[in-house]
Amino acid sequence: MDLELAGKVAVVTGASKGIGLAVAHELAAEGAHVVAGARTVAPLEDLEGIDPFAVDLIDPEGPARLVDHAVEQHGRLDVLVNNVGGVQLRLDGFVNVSDADFQASLELNFFSALRAMRAAVAAMTPRGEGTIVNVTSVNAFFQPDGAVIDYGAAKAALLNVAKALSQELAPHGIRIASVSPGQVETDLWLGDDGVAATIGRATGVDADSVRDQAIAGIPTGRFTTPREVATLVAVLASPRTANVNGSNFVIDGGLIKTT
Repeated sequence: MDLELAGKVAVVTGASKGIGLAVAHELAAEGAHVVAGARTVAPLEDLEGIDPFAVDLIDPEGPARLVDHAVEQHGRLDVLVNNVGGVQLRLDGFVNVSDADFQASLELNFFSALRAMRAAVAAMTPRGEGTIVNVTSVNAFFQPDGAVIDYGAAKAALLNVAKALSQELAPHGIRIASVSPGQVETDLWLGDDGVAATIGRATGVDADSVRDQAIAGIPTGRFTTPREVATLVAVLASPRTANVNGSNFVIDGGLIKTT
């Protein structure tokens, strides 16, 4: 299937690893010009169709610099993929999660995307077209978990803002969709300091056991791959799904049982 992305200009945040890197690869493979933003861009260098741009997206000016770079290099912006994010487990209870902890999570998981959307909308509005895809998480709404209380709150805020903006911006030719993955085969879950390892150290079990316990709740019996998430993002970025607006798409192997 031709996703009609050839020649489109796309910005991807948090593009140096995991889902973001997979999204950058997928969009570039479809012929898009990808401007890939991340603090560390070494994994992105010399990749066909991908223009690495080193940027700290927590810096309040960082997202706008990334969008401005894309417009300066390519003359326009067609697609923004807000992917940057991260989680730190809170295993000592709510009273030990400080305002600073919540603020840090909101800066990374919410405000970076909010600022990128603001810059992208300013670039897209004069042309009367554009697409924004936000990568959120099932933690925004699935079995609210105190261990990721600040992360879940930030992702829930992003989902809410995306829904509201979808109503305001659609008449101007700009649409927004969200993708909410469950557990994904990335460092966030499986790295040395990922969720499985962190829970394992706290509970005295090995990381593989934590991973296997998580898999037991997934009907497909495995984590989602980064490429599977990236494929969904690419489809939503495509003009072929141009009337999808304000919707959230869950990709979790059947983890969530309710509708």
